[in-house]
Amino acid sequence: MKKKILIKKAANKGAAMGLAMAMAIAAAGPFNLGQAGLSEVYAAEGDTDISTMPLPLETPAYVRSVYTNEWVTPEQAALRPIAIMMPTDKTAQPSYGISHAKVLYEIMEEGEISRQMAIIDDWAGLSQIGNVRSCRAYYIPEATEWDALLVHFGGVVYMKDRITAPDINNITGTAQYGVGGGAPGSGAFFRTTDKKAPHNAYTSAAGIINACAELGYSTAVRPEYYNAKHFTFAEGVNTLEQYGAAAATANTIDLSKIFTYTKSSFVYNPDDGLYYKSLHGKPQTDALNGEQLKFANVIVQNTKWTKLDAKGYLYFQNYDITEDGYYFTKGKCIHVTWQKTDDYSPTVYYDDFGNEIQLNEGKTYIAIAQKGREVIYK
Repeated sequence: MKKKILIKKAANKGAAMGLAMAMAIAAAGPFNLGQAGLSEVYAAEGDTDISTMPLPLETPAYVRSVYTNEWVTPEQAALRPIAIMMPTDKTAQPSYGISHAKVLYEIMEEGEISRQMAIIDDWAGLSQIGNVRSCRAYYIPEATEWDALLVHFGGVVYMKDRITAPDINNITGTAQYGVGGGAPGSGAFFRTTDKKAPHNAYTSAAGIINACAELGYSTAVRPEYYNAKHFTFAEGVNTLEQYGAAAATANTIDLSKIFTYTKSSFVYNPDDGLYYKSLHGKPQTDALNGEQLKFANVIVQNTKWTKLDAKGYLYFQNYDITEDGYYFTKGKCIHVTWQKTDDYSPTVYYDDFGNEIQLNEGKTYIAIAQKGREVIYK
């Protein structure tokens, strides 16, 4: 007689995750990519030490994440990320899935209210993502750095030329640039009754995958656009001690003079070496899991800007080789400069000696700050 024993078997089926696989993922619902490939293995009755048996287990080949430098499967690394617009409005909190953002941008919009763009690479198992809000033209160069699927709920006329370009793959719940242009992939969105519009629009992995199938978008990173070299990560832990007195203490980061409405801020936790984010004076959390957002790296990127019209719509100069900012990690801060030369090239950050900074493994928050507004840290 034999008894059946279930043993986890890792699957290694190549680097590309195409549309067919992604659709199967969506149909299966929320899951962990690491659980894929369970196998039933039978052991003879009487065998007591399964670890000594010659089982046909495969060892997956892991790769470093371009977003965090953490180990991920090749399938995960090949999945195209989403760049999804999320609100900072007090009544809209908390958002679903925002803790999955490996890189989180926050940029000011008209009316002294900021907005967030979450770069999420492991979206394939999420049944609710958002709330989803409208986009602005200056988010697009940040999204293209990652060859992301841009997910938003409308926008403004200043986006018109870029959002409709052939290389941009966007999914929107309403007119894509505010006054027209269609709504590609609008079926990907749904509304809930727990919040009032415009804060109750959401999407899901299944919705995104169906939209990609409808629009002919690739769910795998596109080799002709994707830049596998982005951040430079440290080997080991970068404490910034190598900068001596030039590395200032930064146990708290106060962005209230940059984002006057949200008053975004961070507190460093030496126990895990991460910065915990607050919004409107309270911990910013994810509605999916209740977790407070936390980051290994915080970057403030001072950026030239101007107002475009009487409505207060803004312009940010995303491409530059002369501006500066600050890099925060492990309770310390250094002054940096940054450069970005075109849409699909990464923004690169340098220390004052001209060396590219080395980020710590983990998530990164980037504040695109209006030049002239002060960050406070101590």
